[in-house]
Amino acid sequence: MKYLVMVQGTQADYEGMRGNASAQAPVWSEQELQAMYAYMGAIGDDLSESGELVDAQGLTEPARARQVSLDADGKAVITDGPYSETKELMAGYWVVDCASLERVTEIAERVTRCPGPEGQTGHPVVIRPVQEGAGDI
Repeated sequence: MKYLVMVQGTQADYEGMRGNASAQAPVWSEQELQAMYAYMGAIGDDLSESGELVDAQGLTEPARARQVSLDADGKAVITDGPYSETKELMAGYWVVDCASLERVTEIAERVTRCPGPEGQTGHPVVIRPVQEGAGDI
């Protein structure tokens, strides 16, 4: 079965990676950034070698996002990010094809152990099965 493994993050996390500390996120050193990219890259490499990797991407910061919805009159409402009402958004993802929920849970647990700066708040990794047909609802 295919699963979407979503890594969560905040705008403050992206700011910390750029060297702007806040109460919500510490500054990342160049070494810490390289360690994080190497760690995540190794997970992708391992999943590719095992044949479980379907796709993986990192996403840009929430400040570069846009939300499109409809108002009560059916007109488009476009909002630029970040969204104050949303604390965590998807920062990146893997789509994997695994034999079981237990296996994808092992992968997500590995993702949660990604290195980062001291004081970094751990964010959850969300697993969602990919719906493959109308019968999966």
